[in-house]
Parts: sequence; C-alpha cells; structure tokens
Amino acid sequence: MRLLEVLARADGPQSVGALAEALGVDQPRASRLVQAAVETGLARREADPSDARRTLVALTEQGRAILDRSRGARADAVADALAGFSPDERAQLASLLTRLADAWPR
Repeated sequence: MRLLEVLARADGPQSVGALAEALGVDQPRASRLVQAAVETGLARREADPSDARRTLVALTEQGRAILDRSRGARADAVADALAGFSPDERAQLASLLTRLADAWPR
C-alpha cells in the first residue's frame, strides 16, 4: 500500500530508485515491491522518454481503485473509533497527534 500511496502522490511515473528513496528501502527491495505490484496489475512499467534504457513505474487504474477503497476503509474506521469522543477530546487528540508528528524523527 505504501508503494501505491507514493505513486499516487507523485507528479508522474517514477524510477525504482526514486521509489526506494520515498519508501525508505534499498533499491533491490523497491524492485521486488514494484515487481509484485506489476504482477498483480496495480502498477505498470513504461519506458522513460528521456532514456530508453530505463523504465519508470506508474499506478494503474486498478491500483488507484484499490488505493481509493483502502483510504475509504481507513476513514470509516477512524470515524467509527472517534464516534465516542467528545468535541473537546477530539481537539485534544488532534493537538497531541500534531505534536507527535512534529517530533517524529525524519
């Protein structure tokens, strides 16, 4: 799913090296992730227009649909989990999560 998220946020097809960097993995691991996504139809390889020796990776429509369903399921789960929180508790949680995100090592 992280690979699909990275591809969805990208401004176009990405190299395996760029995907590895964005995912925080080494290039062989990124290549395996890409291969699995291609084999399942969630991503496709295409020739790099500026260098025919390289391939780029793009999200397929099927990959985008899976990602959209996953995002919807996560949003529903969060809404369900927060249903019992008061508005003040939600605000406090948002503040604490923001602090955590700001302090998270990069």
